[in-house]
Amino acid sequence: MNIRFIYKMAVATLMLPLAMLFSSCDEEYLVFDTENPGIYFTKDTLEYSFSVTPVEIKRYTYNVPVRIMAGISENVRPIGYVVNPDSTTAVEGVHYEFGEAVILPDSINGYIPVTFIRENLEGTYSTGYTRYKLCLQLVDNGYFAPTLDSLSQVRILRFDNAIEQPSWYTAHGTKKWPTAFGSWHPFTFIKIIEYFHALEDILPETYAKIAKSFGENLENIPYGDFNAYSVIFRKYIILPLYNFTNDPANRDLILSEYPDYPFDVPNPYDADDDPLN
Repeated sequence: MNIRFIYKMAVATLMLPLAMLFSSCDEEYLVFDTENPGIYFTKDTLEYSFSVTPVEIKRYTYNVPVRIMAGISENVRPIGYVVNPDSTTAVEGVHYEFGEAVILPDSINGYIPVTFIRENLEGTYSTGYTRYKLCLQLVDNGYFAPTLDSLSQVRILRFDNAIEQPSWYTAHGTKKWPTAFGSWHPFTFIKIIEYFHALEDILPETYAKIAKSFGENLENIPYGDFNAYSVIFRKYIILPLYNFTNDPANRDLILSEYPDYPFDVPNPYDADDDPLN
């Protein structure tokens, strides 16, 4: 038996399992894709608070994202789900309502729309806010069947009307609140967002860039670092905040709603360094 023949036999022996593996994978994919399309939640943490949303906003629709393991379709396809009452504290029709849950046309993505009813959410700044839970579980509806592990089939959506310190974290994972804003206080954050939204009429292009990078309510600020826009924040947000909270004409109004307000917002132009970093 010559060496060339032995080499060919060895290569053929090695390639056969690989060919069987790829053939098996292709076969399983086709079967899964056409006969048992799967669906799963894509986002781990589902939370919403009306927080600094203007008081005239009475409802908000949160789209819970899902994704399918299947081919796309030009048609809208429904999503099957149920509410798990054991892990739910919110009441449908009182605290929330559902919209039409669908997979979008020509897409593997879809959503379950949940509309929160703000006026029925209990709590105040003085008494504390009620944190509601809504547990959603995917189910087989004939179009899609829950797939992956069990943790990918269930999500708890938490919501309230509270004003919490935003999730700005340092590189070490601790919450950060720039000294330029004084002490953390919900009313200070309300005014910051109010002045930030006013920037849309003053500098619309700059506002659009900041909102795209940081979020419409400044919820996504990496490491709490405003450095790229520190000049804008000093002039159009911190200075108006300083002037408003230090105006004696506003003091009683603020204290009537927030009796513990510290009134310690510093003048942004008194600092030698940049307190936004």
